[in-house]
Amino acid sequence: MLMGSWWIFFTVICLISISPFPPSDGYDPLDPHGNVTIKWDIMQANGDSFDVSVSVLNFQLFRHFAPPGWRLSWDWVGKEVIWGMWGAEATLQGDCSRFTGGQIPHSCEKRPVIVDLLPGTPYNKQVANCCKGGVLSSLNQDPTKQGAAFQMNVGASTAGGPNFTMAQNFTLGLDGYTCGTPHEVPPSRFTSDGGRRWTQALGTWNVTCVYSQFRASPNPKCCVSLSAFYNSTIISCPKCSCNCQSLPGSKCLRDGEVVPLLQMPHDPTEDLPDLVRCSDHMCPIRVHWHIKQSYKAYWRVKITITNLNVVRNYTEWNLVVQHPNLQSLTQVFSFNYRPLNLHGYLNDTGMFWGIKYYNDMLLQSGEEGNVQTEILMSKEPSVFTFQEGWAFPRKISFNGDECVMPPPDDYPRLPNAAMARKQSILSLSLFMTIVLIPLVLPVGLNHFLDYT
Repeated sequence: MLMGSWWIFFTVICLISISPFPPSDGYDPLDPHGNVTIKWDIMQANGDSFDVSVSVLNFQLFRHFAPPGWRLSWDWVGKEVIWGMWGAEATLQGDCSRFTGGQIPHSCEKRPVIVDLLPGTPYNKQVANCCKGGVLSSLNQDPTKQGAAFQMNVGASTAGGPNFTMAQNFTLGLDGYTCGTPHEVPPSRFTSDGGRRWTQALGTWNVTCVYSQFRASPNPKCCVSLSAFYNSTIISCPKCSCNCQSLPGSKCLRDGEVVPLLQMPHDPTEDLPDLVRCSDHMCPIRVHWHIKQSYKAYWRVKITITNLNVVRNYTEWNLVVQHPNLQSLTQVFSFNYRPLNLHGYLNDTGMFWGIKYYNDMLLQSGEEGNVQTEILMSKEPSVFTFQEGWAFPRKISFNGDECVMPPPDDYPRLPNAAMARKQSILSLSLFMTIVLIPLVLPVGLNHFLDYT
């Protein structure tokens, strides 16, 4: 009985460890320290109100915020209202009927929803590092645009001093992100007058948010296909990688059909639901890895990213590839590239993204719905081989979401030793037929005539 229980436990652990889905707690082995931090600084207490500075900082290596961007929310613990706001705005003013005469608060919502202002907002409404439309870059793509900030004046009976109670239940309004409980940290410090004077906040709280692909969507969002110059077989994305056409409620656009954009109900502050072209894999994004050429000291790979989503452009997209030969990457054409250096001594993971104003936008499905690059890697004599699928990537993710890979047994492979032996035997048989038989036949014929 004990052995049976142990075997069941071992089986469950193995199934969890090889599960194709990422962990729901948000840990990403390719970005182990990645998170989004919300920093809340109380700058000044004014008796019955206080000034607050809020920052949203993206500390993820390759995951960014695409349009329509972040929508920050929290719950007030008391009866707080937002009297004024700069650099952002609340989507709803709410019920402010208890305020009669004089100034009306910017928002009286118990749970306000805050959105970033758009670029080009008048300067009197801006603050430093604001007004990006909610779009934040990853650390690798553009560190200067990985943060946003806004300021507000909050009024409440418990404002300022030791009676202040921090807001709770923060959310980013983005699929897949989960935020923790605010925790107080040492007050932020600010410099002025060229660094000769330093001031500090009255209090600072941090809220840490992490991303989980499993929480964002029960289905993957991309898949990988493979091919090689030495094998005529093209390995397509696995069937039903992201969805199946036969499932109830599954929708896709067939050839000849018109995109029903005008018939799709849509909130302009939210993404359109995915609508993909019909395929066996039903994924919005397909990444194709083609081993193009082999030289004496180098080998060349072509990577093609195809957008099969007919209603969405992917701005500032990125691709993360894990491959043992990336440490010997020599040249990249048409894309930006940066190694992630996750382990220092083992540089097998790198990030690709588009060149600004050239191919940093992956257009919706159509004639131009793809971007391509070619990469050149040097051959390491001690480790390089085309055998056993070594030349294909171990893992690929698009915009931070892991793509479905074909089974390793299906990878295009070189002719194996058994095939080589068959070819040798066939060549030997052909040689005997063409060369030896004409030599032996006259001798045998003469013996036959002598005998008769």
